[in-house]
Parts: sequence; structure tokens; C-alpha cells
Amino acid sequence: MTYVVTEACIRCKYMDCVEVCPVEAIIPDSESNAENWLELNRQYATSWPNITRKKPYPEDADEWKDVEGKYEKFFSPKPGG
Repeated sequence: MTYVVTEACIRCKYMDCVEVCPVEAIIPDSESNAENWLELNRQYATSWPNITRKKPYPEDADEWKDVEGKYEKFFSPKPGG
């Protein structure tokens, strides 16, 4: 199965995807915006570092969980820290 990074992943600090990708981050190919996310994944998968180990998440992680419009508000071509 292909895993696709989506808006749910932006500013996500839980890092659950390191061990298993969360269901909310997987979108079916039939969704209207799936191709946009696939293209972003293709573009940045080779240049952004891979997270290989889960770390403790910060105290403010819950504040970002249900924020809408994260792509428009926060996406940056620079990899996160």
C-alpha cells in the first residue's frame, strides 16, 4: 500500500507514522485532491530527511491536531526540524 503525506501531516508532532502511518494520512486515489498530494510527495520525498525513529511529542501537539487549512497556512518547502 502506498502512504501519502497529506494536510493531516503538516505540523503533526505525534510522529506515529514512523512506526505505522495513521489512517487520516492515507487518502484514496479517488479523492479529487489526491493527485496534488501525490505530486508533493514525489517532489519532496527525495529532498526532505526521513524520520526513522519516533520521538516524544511536544506538549502543544494536541493544539495542532484538528487545525484546518494547514497547507495554506503553514506549508513550507523547507523541511521541518
